[in-house]
Amino acid sequence: MNRILSILSYVGMALVFGALAVRIYGKPEWSQYAIYASWAGLALVLLYTLGQWREIAAFFKRRNTRLGVIASVSVLVGLGILIAVNYLSAQQNKRWDLTSNQQYTLSDQSIRLLQGLKEPVKFIVFDKTENIGSFKPRLDEYQYHSKNVAVEYIDPDKKPVPAKEYEIQNYGTVVVEYMGRRERVTSSSEQDLTGALVKVLNPKEQRVYFLSGHGEKDPTNTERSGFSSIVDTLRRDNYQWEKLVLAQTNMIPENATVIVIAGPKTDLLEGEVALLREYLDKRAGKLFVMLDPPEPGGGTMPLLTGLLREWSIVPGDNIVIDASGVGRLFGADASVPVAASYPPHPITKGFELLTAFPLARSMSPAEKPVAGRTPQTIVETGPRSWAETDIAAKGQVEMNADKGDKQGPISIAVAVSAAAQTGAPEQKEGDAEKPETRMAAFGDADFASNAALGIQGNADLFMNTLAWLSQQENLIAIRPREAADRRLTVTADQMRVITWISLLIVPALVLGTGVFTWWRRRER
Repeated sequence: MNRILSILSYVGMALVFGALAVRIYGKPEWSQYAIYASWAGLALVLLYTLGQWREIAAFFKRRNTRLGVIASVSVLVGLGILIAVNYLSAQQNKRWDLTSNQQYTLSDQSIRLLQGLKEPVKFIVFDKTENIGSFKPRLDEYQYHSKNVAVEYIDPDKKPVPAKEYEIQNYGTVVVEYMGRRERVTSSSEQDLTGALVKVLNPKEQRVYFLSGHGEKDPTNTERSGFSSIVDTLRRDNYQWEKLVLAQTNMIPENATVIVIAGPKTDLLEGEVALLREYLDKRAGKLFVMLDPPEPGGGTMPLLTGLLREWSIVPGDNIVIDASGVGRLFGADASVPVAASYPPHPITKGFELLTAFPLARSMSPAEKPVAGRTPQTIVETGPRSWAETDIAAKGQVEMNADKGDKQGPISIAVAVSAAAQTGAPEQKEGDAEKPETRMAAFGDADFASNAALGIQGNADLFMNTLAWLSQQENLIAIRPREAADRRLTVTADQMRVITWISLLIVPALVLGTGVFTWWRRRER
């Protein structure tokens, strides 16, 4: 009987190995027969094993066998734990960015856009094979946050046909494709990639008009007081911009998404205010006003401030003083109020960055708002601030309620919206929300200037306000930052010291320690 069982075991092993060979080297049509053979072989091997039960039982009674089994089971349990952890990590993918500047973590804006994707978006990288590695870490992050993101890498030299189809002119070009729309960038930076994604997701042109003719901030000015930097940010979020001189055009263009009045030095004309009022009332207009404190002895701009009051916004004739000392973190004094917390509003939802406002006035909601026009504070200073009414004061100033000063927190930015009136543009197909008239007013224009955009949240606050005004709430977020420069600059002398330490001193210390240890042991 044992002889027959032994023969069957050999036949079984032959069938199993034969089936394996057929699966690897045989024809596909033989695969079904290989499966039958493998099951038959396993059955024969199992039959042989059952026929040897007495020998197996005797074997396991030995002490060495029991110890070996315990060791084997321990190894198998350890392997099982490793396999289980690996399986769970594959099913529940989680990543941690331990770099100091979070260089492998996407911004809040990028994540929100990716998680809001309704249709697949494709990133196609055209570059030489050896350069693909510079794009992969960043695009892997995009894929990690959305299952609707696909990435393809193409070497235009090896595959010229798709390169020609996508009109690729330069190595390192990334094409972002969504629902038949395409955008191209020649960078692997998150700013450029997300900017291209914004453009394909929001193909509708958004045009911002900066009012001119009253000494407003100049969008083309690259000096400290100019707005050239914020204009560059506008382009990345798919906004186009133009200057608008109402005294010359005598009309507000039909394609105006938002009108920006940034720090006028003189009041608007009656005809200009009338055009803005009509734009707001009859066209569901959007107005962004940034009004600096009045000059000592200067005018109060009654026409422009009167328009704000019609919308339940009260600009104060004062200067906000911040005695908290937070401004010292970036070299500012008490004349630069700082905001660190923000009242609830869509503009500031999840916004936790510091913002600073050089020479700001209060901008408050009206105590008795106009019906249907309820204002909300969106930025306010801390409790150790106040609104100083003596704007001509020099040197040391103090809070004095008897003179009309108001203790903080002080509201310095207000937003208000109202349902579109009869005659306003109707909601178009594809629009996310019904048209509304919206207005935002800040008591400072310098916070968006070139000099102040380096402060943590100033650019994001400006862009979030613009996104809310243009009813593009999906763009309200913290935007991508430029990668920090982490290079270490050393002089020639310092480089020589580093060279000597690494090539001579450290090896000599290791060698000397080894020789000393050997000598001590030999002496013993």
